[in-house]
Formats: sequence, structure tokens, C-alpha cells
Amino acid sequence: MFNQSTNLADGKLPVFVFPTTLSFYSDDQSSHKQVLTLYNPYEFPLKFKVLCTVPRKYTVVDAEGTVRPRCCVDVVVRHTDICINNEGVNDKFRIQVSEHGQRKILGKKDVNAVLLPTKGREVTPNREDKFHALAHSSQGPDIQGQSYTDSDVRKRPVGGPSIVVILAGLVCIVALMLPQQGDSGSRLPDYIHLSVNQKLIAAYVLGLVTMLILHI
Repeated sequence: MFNQSTNLADGKLPVFVFPTTLSFYSDDQSSHKQVLTLYNPYEFPLKFKVLCTVPRKYTVVDAEGTVRPRCCVDVVVRHTDICINNEGVNDKFRIQVSEHGQRKILGKKDVNAVLLPTKGREVTPNREDKFHALAHSSQGPDIQGQSYTDSDVRKRPVGGPSIVVILAGLVCIVALMLPQQGDSGSRLPDYIHLSVNQKLIAAYVLGLVTMLILHI
């Protein structure tokens, strides 16, 4: 069973962010905007902050915010410096989370970001990374703390994922929305109350599905 109190104490709270790599392509303008999804499967709100090793190359909508319990938010990342000199350079984003109203960092997750001339290219690791704060941008509607429903699944310009992949993603979304075991305020039957471990598995699988769709 996931020991929430221990992880809060040692600052190693698991952070669920998908995808784990952002791939931008110089010859594909639609790829210049990517979406990072941050999940909060816990029973308390999380405050998040997005840092970057090279913030001048990116614009991040809502680089700081709060995720309500058992909800998720989308963070829009735009690459604003598409040029041949930046191709093949491996940048990184870091998502830090803390308990709402507290300063102590409970956990962090790094996400790679790379600009490639076209699909299929490899990239070599950078020197030691130094992360910097991003300029705050509030373009678009405030979606922080909104839980997903079937109608919230974003349409992406991809080459058509299979029905099985789509259904798997929807099942995971529904699982993340179900009440957790011990939630006395829920009117739903006990047998559809999920444990923390089950919700973490659903979040992990949903992340895999998201990465699969992004790379189709």
C-alpha cells in the first residue's frame, strides 16, 4: 500500500506527468505546441511549478498553479525558437510539486524536450542541466484543477490511434474519477471505490496511452 505520510516526510512524493519526452519537429508546425498533463491522484491539493533549462526558447501557459485532489491539469508548452541551431539540443523541463500553502518541495519530475528536423532522429544528452523559472503566461482558459470527463479528451492531429488504445485511455480516465476507498462522502457502491494503488496504476497506463497517441 502506498505510504502517503512517509513520502510527504522524505520529499520523494511520486509525480505523475505525461508524456515524459516532448518532441518538436522543425518541418511540422503542428508539433511546435505540446501538452504536458499533470495528474494528482492524492487526497490533498498539489501546488506545481514548471522550470526549464532554457526558458527563453519556450512559452508555457500557466507555469504555476494548483491541481485539486484526484484531478489533472494540462500545461501547454510552445517552442518559440525554431531554427537549425537548436536542432538536436536536448533541453529539460522540471515539474516541482508541493502541498498547497506550503513551500517544501514534495517531489519533482523531469521531462526531456528536443527539437528535431524531422521524425526518426536521435539526440545525445546535454551537459549538467541548470533549471530556471519560466515567464508566466495566462493565455487561454484557466483549466487548473478540472477533472477529466469523456468530453474533455482532447482531439489531437495524429494518424488515428486504434479503438483499443482509445478505450484503454477512457477507462483509465473514468478510474481516476471514481471515489477512493474510505471516501465516506461518496454515494456510490463500495465495490467501485478504488485504492490509491489502483489509481496510480490507472494514471501510469493513461500516461503510456498518451505517449502512444502522441507518437503515432
